[in-house]
Amino acid sequence: MSSPVGVGRLFGLIGFPLSHSFSKKYFTEKFAREGISNSAYELFPIARIDELSSVIAANPNLIGLNVTIPYKQQVIPFLDELEESARRVGAVNTIAFRQGRLIGYNTDVYGFGTSLNGFLAGDPIESALVLGTGGASKAVCRVLEQMNMPFQLVSRTSGTGHLTYDRITPSDIRSNRLIINTTPLGMTPEVDRLPEIPYAHLTSRHYLFDLIYNPEVTRFLQTGAEFGASVRNGMEMLILQAEQSWSIWNETNAA
Repeated sequence: MSSPVGVGRLFGLIGFPLSHSFSKKYFTEKFAREGISNSAYELFPIARIDELSSVIAANPNLIGLNVTIPYKQQVIPFLDELEESARRVGAVNTIAFRQGRLIGYNTDVYGFGTSLNGFLAGDPIESALVLGTGGASKAVCRVLEQMNMPFQLVSRTSGTGHLTYDRITPSDIRSNRLIINTTPLGMTPEVDRLPEIPYAHLTSRHYLFDLIYNPEVTRFLQTGAEFGASVRNGMEMLILQAEQSWSIWNETNAA
């Protein structure tokens, strides 16, 4: 997991697995398009979060990392400091290296919030269902709190403040016009999977947002669209959070 020969500035992504990731393609094309030289972006699939130390040791030219499933929360004990947004959310998707210190950020809040606001286009949604309780869910919940939008978390297992999928009623679907999937259900290669909710009670007044971007249209979104719901995937969110990460890495590197 060492860096490419001759590259001065290295960036990358940690997670497991990483076969679904679009990040390397995105940043490699960005570097070529914008004439950014002496830089590379690599994938670091690590089976356990404690392998992060080996990645860092093998790549002394690392400037920054993105973090994806399942390590957005697990990575926190390995960091020296959390920026305020990451601390408030309790999840990290961006790490910046500053003078030997690892600083955790959360750019998902910016990416999701900007994309969601454009998606809703001013429609006054009263409440939402958030499917999933992992690291990505935490950023989504933070955005909804900032919007003063009540929400109900949905999880496979029961817990304080969580609704389980088998307890979602037709009334829950009708009263929550925004439904956000933060789980990996439906992600490539398992494209036939989808969260188990009563889709038949969706209407043309519903909005379904899936944080997944590969495939472009998940079964969750496809099924929602069949019942007339407006749908959006996570591609715009990905681009927005990636550009925010890039800004952080360059500001940090210049500090």
